[in-house]
Amino acid sequence: MTFNDVVKLTDDLPRVERGTSWGAPAPKVDGKMFTCVPTHRSAESNSLAVRIDFADRDDLIANDPDMFYLEDHYVDYAVVLVRLNTIHRDALRDLLHRSWRFMSAKRKRIHRPKTRVSGPSRSARRSRA
Repeated sequence: MTFNDVVKLTDDLPRVERGTSWGAPAPKVDGKMFTCVPTHRSAESNSLAVRIDFADRDDLIANDPDMFYLEDHYVDYAVVLVRLNTIHRDALRDLLHRSWRFMSAKRKRIHRPKTRVSGPSRSARRSRA
């Protein structure tokens, strides 16, 4: 599989436009990237970055670590890295459609929530004063 195959698999999805993300080609839905060629040097060559829910990402990696992986740079983003030379065309199409649905939804979490620093909240501190 190549990125050209990826683009062909996204052509039938509604509201998809071709664009770029961090200088790399990236199909987008409603202006939001849902897949792209990963540009960070930690990603393996011939990989694809696919936006997906955190729980789904964790399941994909746990069930098939030879196909799906993650590098430290991507941990806080709702994205999974895919080794294009290991994924079947039908599985890739299904994953891209899942990503399209995730990114076209009105509410989604695309970044991990920041962990709260321990200690009283600002409002609790004010109420003590």
